[in-house]
This record gives sequence, C-alpha cells and structure tokens, in this order.
Amino acid sequence: MKTIIACGAALVVALCGAQAQAKGCMKGAVVGGAVGHVAGKHGVAGAAAGCAIGHHEAAKKDRAASEAAAQPSSASTGSK
Repeated sequence: MKTIIACGAALVVALCGAQAQAKGCMKGAVVGGAVGHVAGKHGVAGAAAGCAIGHHEAAKKDRAASEAAAQPSSASTGSK
C-alpha cells in the first residue's frame, strides 16, 4: 500500500515538473489524492484530477489579477 502511494506521489511530481506548470498542482494533488483514497481507494486518479483542477484555478486567478492590473482605476480620472 505504501509503495502504491509513493509511486502515485512520484508520478504526480514527475508530471508537474516545471515551475510554471506546477502552480496550484501540488495543493490540488494532495487534496484530490486524499479525497480519492477516502472515496474508494482511487488516490492516484484523485491526485491527477486534483492537479488538473488546481492548475486551472491558479491560472484563472492569475488571469483575473492581470486583467485587474491592466484596467485603469477610476480614482485617477476624476475631474474638478
């Protein structure tokens, strides 16, 4: 059992090797793996799904932050 968990963790780390790609992946993989394990011994599948969802959510957060920074603020356009 420990060998399967260790292999699953190594697989997740190997698939998420690049720093830019790993943003959100590790957090999602841990949560997904735990939920998958509890829900029916599907820890590896849960970790893979959690990695994908975590990466997607991190990308959405980054996209929203960059859009907010690109828009001009209304305070700087005030008139007297």
